Amino acid sequence: MSLQSEIAKRRTFGIISHPDAGKTTLTEKLLLFGGAIQKAGAVKSNKADKAATSDFMEIEKQRGISVATSVMGFEYLNTKINILDTPGHKDFAEDTYRTLTAVDSVILVVDCVKGVEEQTKKLMQVCRMRHTPVIVFVNKMDREGKDPFDLLEEIEKELNISTRALSWPIGIGSTFKGVYQLHDKSLNLFSASKKHIADDSIAINGLDDPKLEELLGERLTSKLKEDVELIETVAEPFDRDLYLSGYLAPVFFGSAINNFGVQELLETFIKIAPSPQGRETDTRKVEPNEPKFSGFIFKIHANLDPNHRDRIAFCRICSGTFQRNTFYQHNRLNKKLKFASPTSFMADNKSLVEEAFPGDVVGLYDSGNFKIGDTLTEGESLQFIGIPSFSPEIFRELENSDPFKTKQLEKGIHQLSDEGVAQLFVQNPGNRKIIGTVGELQFEVIQFRLKNEYGASCHFRPVNISKAKWISATTPQELEKFTRRYAQKIAFDKESKPVFLASSAWDIEYAAKEYPAITFHETSEWEMLVDKK
Repeated sequence: MSLQSEIAKRRTFGIISHPDAGKTTLTEKLLLFGGAIQKAGAVKSNKADKAATSDFMEIEKQRGISVATSVMGFEYLNTKINILDTPGHKDFAEDTYRTLTAVDSVILVVDCVKGVEEQTKKLMQVCRMRHTPVIVFVNKMDREGKDPFDLLEEIEKELNISTRALSWPIGIGSTFKGVYQLHDKSLNLFSASKKHIADDSIAINGLDDPKLEELLGERLTSKLKEDVELIETVAEPFDRDLYLSGYLAPVFFGSAINNFGVQELLETFIKIAPSPQGRETDTRKVEPNEPKFSGFIFKIHANLDPNHRDRIAFCRICSGTFQRNTFYQHNRLNKKLKFASPTSFMADNKSLVEEAFPGDVVGLYDSGNFKIGDTLTEGESLQFIGIPSFSPEIFRELENSDPFKTKQLEKGIHQLSDEGVAQLFVQNPGNRKIIGTVGELQFEVIQFRLKNEYGASCHFRPVNISKAKWISATTPQELEKFTRRYAQKIAFDKESKPVFLASSAWDIEYAAKEYPAITFHETSEWEMLVDKK
């Protein structure tokens, strides 16, 4: 099959939502309908054998939440589908934002009971900024929730995007019977099956088919006809170009846990969602159909298999064909690397990949060569851009609870910082470790993973730090003079770049006035930004 054919059959997307909207459940049901799994897990179960397929870290199984992006691939209707299931919790938004750089479209899950929530707004802002195509799935229609028309209005107002319903719910809560497909005027009724596909779809000849009233009863049939007439009268026809430009969101309704509306979502997604798109670099735009391979690392994860202590870098293929045991250029390190065991994923289940194409995500076993944002090519010197980094907002000092496990603690915290779980700042003398995060829950994850994956016990002590600023100077002498003057506030990140740890905004203002030759930067990527300018 040609490269162009491989590109055309691929769909790579992320699933995003506010916590508890049902994102991970929807992911599982997509896998179920795609035949990738035969039985879905119960997300909130604490038993390991019932944990969600895409929640593979032990802490995820215990807490019932996703704290890391899972990558899953399967084939459905001759289409290769790559799903990236992201954390919903705001404390792990960094992982989600980085993942959005590796997808071509998203499915946004909205809880019909709660409507549009705060984290949903933030995630949608990122999608709008990138003009990422969005499909909305309104979930939990089997619960007593908001009126569907009110939900559409709320989505448009709160998320600043136009909508067009492509399916419509029949009833809500206890009266929910299924969904009517507006695009092909068919009816789909499903029995409530949480574990297996329960397809009781019934073909009807539009809304005037007498079978409709037999199936739904007079009241629901009348309500459905009124709703559809209103939609067709008021709403604009679905425009795929507007969807692909990120201005129009098609909307589906259903109940993921009960398999309502999931198959309709999946099959329409395959038809309208974009195939792999081009990616911007610091020199030019790379198109997927270019013959030479290129890709970038958007995620790093250690200990996917705790028994093997592996470390895997997730690479999004952007152009050409990736092949096993072939040398590729690591542009940041300026050296050639080849990969004997690249893998594809079904959550934590891995299989060997001989070749991969644009849109695919491959796992590369890593001995410490990669960091997030690294670019691989066949030799061209370029850097994919747009992968966000964040200035931490919460700081704690990491203290070792077991001096006999110092080496394990050192290794663990450095690997976790490479993954982007948190940022590590080291102060000397004393090798004092300050951890910076964007959310409180990240400290719990760090503590848990250090204990369970590295055998290292730790605790966190509050520190009087509110902001981290990377610093540069007009001359090395000015930088040395500044770091001597503020030695107690200077630390170094994992790349050994100097960082000013401020107790308050006033600290930064005062230091800036005292040393005008010093520049304070929000992130460690300031050098790249300066070079671009």
